[in-house]
Amino acid sequence: MSGHSKWATTKHKKAILDGRRAKSFAKLIKTIEVAARGGGADLQGNPALELAVSKAKKTSVPADNIDRAIKRGAGLLGDAVEYQTIMYEGYGPQGTAILIECLTDNKNRAASEVRLAVGRNGGNMGDPGSVAYMFTRKGVVSLPKNGLSEDDLLMAVLEAGAEEVKDEGENFEIISEPQDLPAIREALNEAGIEYDSDEAAFVPSMKVELDVENARKFMKLYDALEDLDDVQNIYSSADMSAEVLAALEED
Repeated sequence: MSGHSKWATTKHKKAILDGRRAKSFAKLIKTIEVAARGGGADLQGNPALELAVSKAKKTSVPADNIDRAIKRGAGLLGDAVEYQTIMYEGYGPQGTAILIECLTDNKNRAASEVRLAVGRNGGNMGDPGSVAYMFTRKGVVSLPKNGLSEDDLLMAVLEAGAEEVKDEGENFEIISEPQDLPAIREALNEAGIEYDSDEAAFVPSMKVELDVENARKFMKLYDALEDLDDVQNIYSSADMSAEVLAALEED
């Protein structure tokens, strides 16, 4: 689950309550397999695998599943499935920019399903490069405030490579370069600060504040894309105020 705005955490909690954890597990397992295939089964020598495993553990994926995914990806259990990463670009309601990251063993299927989902739910596909320039790859750690101040948190993670701490309503987000995520996690653990998620994500340079009507349309599009097995992550410039979120929760 990605999006990195106030609605992202709410959406994540809703997804778990909706019983969609199994699908989330499958996507996390796929990420682990690909990372192990690309860099081997040693977490210490494979940062991508270490990050994928950390994220899976944070989402409560069983340890046995994680271990099997590492071995399967590294080819220790026989032939591994060949996945490729594809990024699609598009537009949602109110001109929001959307990046759709797929991890698939069938490029034609992924392309067809993404185009269908976008077209049927009020979006438009874009050409390669049409919106990608609006996003930057960053490390993002999300955590509940739990009485912490922005300054307290920044002091704990600044030397680990944190670039900034963002106030996202009920949560803070720590922004860094992707390679600094392990050091930031270690700094948080040493300070006894619990965090919800950490990932390398595409962060928009500008956000679009959606009104209630367009927020409903956007969530319909988001849900349709998230339901696709080949879609791993959805990044967007969409943002929603507390008032808009409250209106959506009443639906």
